[in-house]
Amino acid sequence: MRNGKKLAVALAVCASALAGVRASAQNRDVTTAVGLDYRVVATTKTSTMEREMNQAAESGFHFEAVMGGETAFGGNEVVAVMSRPAGTSAGRFGYRLLATNRTSTMEKELREAAGAGFHYRGQTVFTTAFGGDEVVCILERDGAAPNTRADYKLVATSKTGTLEKELLQAGAAGYQVVGMTVGKTALGGSELVAIMRRGPTQ
Repeated sequence: MRNGKKLAVALAVCASALAGVRASAQNRDVTTAVGLDYRVVATTKTSTMEREMNQAAESGFHFEAVMGGETAFGGNEVVAVMSRPAGTSAGRFGYRLLATNRTSTMEKELREAAGAGFHYRGQTVFTTAFGGDEVVCILERDGAAPNTRADYKLVATSKTGTLEKELLQAGAAGYQVVGMTVGKTALGGSELVAIMRRGPTQ
């Protein structure tokens, strides 16, 4: 009889565990069943890119990835991919694009944008019609998040040994690498450009 009671208890525990697994699986199915809408923004002008990204953001789209390069029909373009949960119609994000071939200018503009609540999200290099090879940074501001400010630093050099040395120095001061590209800048020629951030993130 005792063995029968033990067996009944064991079966009840197993049934409860299986019910939990089924419920968890059903929850995962519901979560993964929610689709995503995508929008691709491609242009040869960073000013146009910023405007179109903000228009998409008003409809609920959110930045995912960016790449600069030569496309089959558009020539040298910046291409950004944005997404939103299916059915979303309202947005909370705003975007600012920075483009320059002078690293000192980029660092200054990054810090100014950070003061307005923007945070680094991605970077690339592409050849513009007027500016030559430029480093392009995409910054994002979340209208629903507290206004936190980060500090930014750029490290640009053509030598990997120098890059490591400067990264170590900045790292000792609390800066963390958030992105890196290789491109031709106005003063340095072909350079490694690393963007570093210190402070809160969103």
